[in-house]
Amino acid sequence: MKLEDLRKDMVAAMKAKDKDRKEAISSLVSAAKKAAIDEGCRDAVPEELVDRVILKELKSVKEQIDSCPADRTELLEEYQKRYQVIQEYAPKQMSEDEVRAYITEKFADVVATKNKGQIMKAVMADLKGKADGKVINQVVGQLCQ
Repeated sequence: MKLEDLRKDMVAAMKAKDKDRKEAISSLVSAAKKAAIDEGCRDAVPEELVDRVILKELKSVKEQIDSCPADRTELLEEYQKRYQVIQEYAPKQMSEDEVRAYITEKFADVVATKNKGQIMKAVMADLKGKADGKVINQVVGQLCQ
């Protein structure tokens, strides 16, 4: 996802007077800018960085939804709207079956050792941002049995 695309969508949401959507996209833009400044690439923000920020924000909103008390329905609705908007921009994640196929194909020699730490170290570098870490951990655990 390009930062410029996010900015255009934010402007479109502002023109449409869609406050929830504008705030969600605005938080993504500001988080991406901050990450770019921290990594020293303020002018040319790579798409990989923006995708990583979107996934991080998605995870944070998911945690807010999970930790929100059930009796705070208005707050829960706000978090869910925000989650849905951010999810539209999140890069597609690999499914459990895709992860299993990828690991058995690319890392057959490491999987043969049955050393979970070694496998995770090799696989995480390759699949970072492409698949959820929990899914990868689960698949590796099954392969090590």
